[in-house]
Amino acid sequence: MAEQTHVLFVEDDDVIREATQLALERDGFAVTAMPDGLSGLEAFRADRPDIALLDVMVPGLDGVSLCRRIRDESTVPVIMLSARADSIDVVLGLEAGADDYVTKPFDGAVLVARIRAVLRRFGHAGGGQGGAAEGAGPVDGGMLAFGDLEIDTEGMEVRRDGAQVALTPTEMRLLLEFSAAPGTVLSRDKLLERVWDYGWGGDTRVVDVHVQRLRTKIGQDRIETVRGFGYKLKA
Repeated sequence: MAEQTHVLFVEDDDVIREATQLALERDGFAVTAMPDGLSGLEAFRADRPDIALLDVMVPGLDGVSLCRRIRDESTVPVIMLSARADSIDVVLGLEAGADDYVTKPFDGAVLVARIRAVLRRFGHAGGGQGGAAEGAGPVDGGMLAFGDLEIDTEGMEVRRDGAQVALTPTEMRLLLEFSAAPGTVLSRDKLLERVWDYGWGGDTRVVDVHVQRLRTKIGQDRIETVRGFGYKLKA
């Protein structure tokens, strides 16, 4: 049997933490559940989980700060959990390096679907029971160049002016989508579908924040905003 996917879950509410842990374990995931950010950071460093679920409002070290600490050390996928869906919570979590977020209260099936979608993007198995990973991106093997930007679609490396650019897997998939169709406008909904694997409507703020993060790494002018339509990579 394939090795179980290991989830780190940081949540200070005892009822939510225990109920969610049981639900995830029933779906085949191995779960380490922690009640605060500091113990969550210790567990992350000790166990190196496949994915982290972090509640925004946890004591000791809040979820956003914990996400930053994790991102300093790893590109492991992170999903933020928040009882509020306002822009501040969402944007702070995504800017800290989170790949997605889920608003509480959440349906267990929806949470599992979002976890599996993130894991597929990162090349992990689609759930605790294992399974084949999906393809990494839409671009065939080879080197692509856009001005000072070079993309190795086989080695999954990016260089700018000869210097390597560190991208998270989500940022890399986003860049691959743009580089597969330079000069073509890609709508936010299309990017949610292709990069985030959303088969349903999602929050386009996820796209906007990730595009901004990508711009800071590859050049602010490289990805152009087409108002009312979406984004495109300058050829």
